Amino acid sequence: MKSRARFASVVLVITLVTMASGWLAGQVSARQEDYENLEDFASILAMVRRNYVDDVTTRRLVDGAIRGMLNSLDPHSAYLAPDAYKELQVDTRGSFGGLGIEITLRDGILTVVSPIEDTPAFHAGVLAGDQIIKIENEFTKDMTLMQAVKLMRGPKGTGIDLTIRRESQQDWIDLTIVREVIRIKSVKHRLIEPGYGYLRLTQFQERTARDAVKSIQSMIDESPSGLEGLVLDLRNNPGGLLSQAVSVSDIFLDSGMVVYTEGRLDNQAQKFFANKSNSRIDFPMIVLVNGGSASASEIVAGALQDHRRAIVLGTQTFGKGSVQTILPIQNEEPTSKSAIRLTTARYFTPNGRSIQATGITPDIVMEPRPTVAGDEDTPEMIRESNLPRHLEQGEDEESDKAPKETAPDPEKAPAEDAQLLRALELLKSWNVFKSVVAQKAA
Repeated sequence: MKSRARFASVVLVITLVTMASGWLAGQVSARQEDYENLEDFASILAMVRRNYVDDVTTRRLVDGAIRGMLNSLDPHSAYLAPDAYKELQVDTRGSFGGLGIEITLRDGILTVVSPIEDTPAFHAGVLAGDQIIKIENEFTKDMTLMQAVKLMRGPKGTGIDLTIRRESQQDWIDLTIVREVIRIKSVKHRLIEPGYGYLRLTQFQERTARDAVKSIQSMIDESPSGLEGLVLDLRNNPGGLLSQAVSVSDIFLDSGMVVYTEGRLDNQAQKFFANKSNSRIDFPMIVLVNGGSASASEIVAGALQDHRRAIVLGTQTFGKGSVQTILPIQNEEPTSKSAIRLTTARYFTPNGRSIQATGITPDIVMEPRPTVAGDEDTPEMIRESNLPRHLEQGEDEESDKAPKETAPDPEKAPAEDAQLLRALELLKSWNVFKSVVAQKAA
């Protein structure tokens, strides 16, 4: 027996040594390949420095290489130079000088995802799907998002010239837009009718959940019998802070998971839950979404849908289901600190649905207005699946041709907003149904 045990121990040691040797060999091979690739990079860097028509600094070339490396991964990973890093921090606070449009890159062309309400771009008539061909007479092809943002932002009261191509028009459109300090009010509310509230979230910023609670309480106070139903409008909401998406979901949920993430590293696997003590409302809800509803908006819509807390109405959402982590670059001066924005994980709804490149499918699919054959006046909505190098979801994707739609103006009367009117009818029908059931039970 002792000899057998000794033999087994020897075999185990040999096996472990063999496995360790194989792993070390793999690591050495991977490192050797990395070194060879870095040697290629250094060689090309030297060739450019030596032969380029103008003298160019190593810093400029390295910065360009970093940008190219990150841009090759997916549409959302990027290098943030010091000024861009500062702009990102300003964005989440909800106040900056500029035009008020959300943009993305599609086939190397700057394309409008959606104009932000009550901003210069919104009032100038910029539409979702517009292609920005020129900024200040400079062509934008192959311009990075950060470069475009830097050009379009500036002091209040200064004008900027944009040239836009719109699918429905043959000629390019020239616009001069005067910059303003964009203080985005991320929460708006009103009573549609007595007892029925309307809550619109335009973005998810640092104060969104807190302001949403105040808005709901204000509508409750305005209704003598309390609220009988609520419409939560997330149309053309491009997203924002994950923490605020969780907090907003928490307002409407008693308990359970809101969203979870999965990535390559253990610390990228996170789960976020609703807190029962924070549940504040229990009346029926309808959530409005469209192709401009992205990221944090999709998290909220997906959580409320999976928990059967609300009916989702509208059109397929954008499909931005990836997590970006901001990683400051070390060993830099605090006053000139840059960073990289890197995609590190994917979002999943409580029921395990991936949002990436598919989005949230409404319970009730409804266009903002009837589609007429040959109607060319409505811009095509851009979605995640339209973007080059978007992360795959792992399943067969639906057509990447997004249906045409445009979100109605939420400030107009419900009669001019077919989706909002339908939501109101559903809420009223539910309350009538409950009343009938209660009478029968009595």
